[in-house]
Amino acid sequence: MEAPLTPLEFARRTRRLHGSREAVVDGDLRLSYEQLFDRCDRWSSALRELGVGPGDRVATIAPNTHAQLESFYAVPQLGAVLVPVNHRLTPADFVYIVNHSGASVVCATVEYLDAVDSVRDQMPEVRHFVALEGAKDGWLDYEAAIAAASPGFTGPQIDERDLLTINYTSGTTARPKGVMITHRNAAMNSIGTLLHLPIAVGERYLWTLPMFHANGWTYTWTVTAAAGTHVCLRKVEPAAVFRLIRDEDVSWLCAAPTVLISLANAPAGARGEIRPGVHVVTAGAPPAAATIERLEEEFGWVVTHIYGLTETAPFILVCAPLPEHRDLAPADRAVVKARQGVELLTSGELRVNDPDGNEVPADGQTMGEIVVRGNVVMQGYYQDPEATERVMGDGWFHTGDAAVVQPDGYVEIRDRLKDVIISGGENISSVEVEGTLLRHPSVQEAAIVGLPDEKWGEAPHAFIVLRNGTSATEEEMIAFARERLAHFKAPRGVTFVTELPKTATGKIQKYALRDGGPNMARQ
Repeated sequence: MEAPLTPLEFARRTRRLHGSREAVVDGDLRLSYEQLFDRCDRWSSALRELGVGPGDRVATIAPNTHAQLESFYAVPQLGAVLVPVNHRLTPADFVYIVNHSGASVVCATVEYLDAVDSVRDQMPEVRHFVALEGAKDGWLDYEAAIAAASPGFTGPQIDERDLLTINYTSGTTARPKGVMITHRNAAMNSIGTLLHLPIAVGERYLWTLPMFHANGWTYTWTVTAAAGTHVCLRKVEPAAVFRLIRDEDVSWLCAAPTVLISLANAPAGARGEIRPGVHVVTAGAPPAAATIERLEEEFGWVVTHIYGLTETAPFILVCAPLPEHRDLAPADRAVVKARQGVELLTSGELRVNDPDGNEVPADGQTMGEIVVRGNVVMQGYYQDPEATERVMGDGWFHTGDAAVVQPDGYVEIRDRLKDVIISGGENISSVEVEGTLLRHPSVQEAAIVGLPDEKWGEAPHAFIVLRNGTSATEEEMIAFARERLAHFKAPRGVTFVTELPKTATGKIQKYALRDGGPNMARQ
């Protein structure tokens, strides 16, 4: 009598109970849940006619549109595997991911048709290219295929350990790896998300987070499970975000800290009247307490920090609020909210271990590596058993993140293990120094890396983006940090830059800062 754990069950239930409720807003297009899933059924039927079956891979290259959302249902209910490609990558990256995944169908929106055409001859295993929008020679028309397809799709039996998606990590110094997420992984993540961050029926979620990024942190299915409304956003621009929040009565959004910084620092003309009460879920990098404090105190929003990785489907920690947090001063509460938190009820077991595999004490000082095992950990890296063995060979997934455990049991990341700065034998957390600099009124973004130092081996160096219309000096920044930190943690040098190098998912590329050093393009 057991039913497999799969996010497709969320679709079945919501279609049955909330078929007439608004499911999707995408510009002028509005779809009910019945209309949405009728389109998904038709696309599944069309894909089946194209020869796609269980285990086959279908790649999509698209921003946050209704067609991209539909792929998260139409492809898996065929028993096929979705490969949502980071559309911000280069055509050469498209070739690598499509070929490595073995995708037989590639779907793209209008912005990427020419890019794919330029490398099409390098994808010999692809049988069909589908234009999700418009018409183009040599491409199948998505809307025409849906209109011609049969309604009432019946798919194969799904096992919860079947592959649901292959999500490629953002490659930095190596090729991206294909993270294999199962139906069970995704379902457990969505259930845990709703337990800790409950969305009410009919509440409206704004797609500020890319759907390709860890399956939109599984909100592609979580919003549907709650019978909420998906409000699509093709490109994240602060003015558009604030407008949609007002016009569509949005109450939920997810965003990396870099996006939150852009919203917090948006000019008054771009903001307009700010709608209070928006629930913001942030992850992807440790957010600064100063950013959280500003969004909560000035905007009246509620920020919850989540921690996870693509490899963990993705959530494994939530900074769950405690009753005693309410009595803290806003600045102190923001410091607590910037921590990664505690295990989700459904994610599994998480530990912070020293190099010998022993748990570190809950003293807020001793650093170790976050390791995890449980319901949300990936099946492994696609066609890469060696990389899988390196991170999972001992029965735990090793995250590579260095953290401490506070006395209350809340985990707090201090750095990536590879980014911890060791200066004169002292460990320095770049996250701590960055959070301090972000409290300076002129600082919009900050990144700290260790650069070679004749006396100390390496020393912290700051790369800073200033807010528009402000100015600051290197001496001022160093003095600001020294007043608030142990002196050995303060940066020894500062480079002002116009922007920080980032991955396509918004993470700062610290290796690029280390390689470029103080000679990076200055502001």
